Amino acid sequence: MKVNEKIQGNTFLKIITNRYVLIFIVFLVWMLFFDENSYLNHREYNKEIEELKNSIEFYQKEIDANKKMIEALQDPERLEKYAREAYRMKKENETLFLIEFDTLD
Repeated sequence: MKVNEKIQGNTFLKIITNRYVLIFIVFLVWMLFFDENSYLNHREYNKEIEELKNSIEFYQKEIDANKKMIEALQDPERLEKYAREAYRMKKENETLFLIEFDTLD
């Protein structure tokens, strides 16, 4: 049996060497890897979308916490307490002592 007869008898090679199948394979490879809207680009875009969704959630939680803080600081007593603790403010004729604890590492 000659090599040419083996090739003609093999249905897999007939399908692969069909011009339409070759064109489809080239088109498929182009669309998956080289096109502007390729599968690889879509994966990167999806990762970026997930990161943006996570940052939206984080900032939404921060906004909610800040709104609660603003509501809490509407009370003058709480505002004074916050100013004393966070900014170490004091009243006139008042002495402020800062006590720091050393932690053993």
